Amino acid sequence: MARVFGPDNATLTVRTKRIGAASKAGHDLLIEVGSWSATLDPEGDPALTLTADPRSLRVLEGTGGIQALDDEAKAGIAQTIDEEVLVGAPIEFRSTSIEGERVEGELELAGKRHPISFELAPGEAGRLSGSATVTQSDWGMKPYSALFGTLKVADEVEVAVETEPHGG
Repeated sequence: MARVFGPDNATLTVRTKRIGAASKAGHDLLIEVGSWSATLDPEGDPALTLTADPRSLRVLEGTGGIQALDDEAKAGIAQTIDEEVLVGAPIEFRSTSIEGERVEGELELAGKRHPISFELAPGEAGRLSGSATVTQSDWGMKPYSALFGTLKVADEVEVAVETEPHGG
């Protein structure tokens, strides 16, 4: 039986880390994807698909940094991600195989498609959770930098999904 997920019954988030000599000035970010849909159908081909709107990313929080992120700064970060990092290109994942908890497939990001794999673990009451490390440069994306390159977003970001209990 197919299960469909999206913002109404699950969360899809991206976590970034900061690096560089001026990293204390920046923030580690928790970003939520506001518009997305995933279908898990063990009988389907592909068994797992996900699409996300790159323009729906919203900064939930920024930890660290010299000063707290206000709403204007959060909106500016989301705009920069859309225009300079993801360039408005669709985000799509299609599985090629699922064996146990291991999912393999292809992720289209910033107009490029590459293989990726991750664990998708079952939990209590039909919950599912998983995360994948995405290395931005593998997709031709240049990690954001500021202050003449002394403050950078790490090349690797963590993408995570967490579903509510089945039927919840």
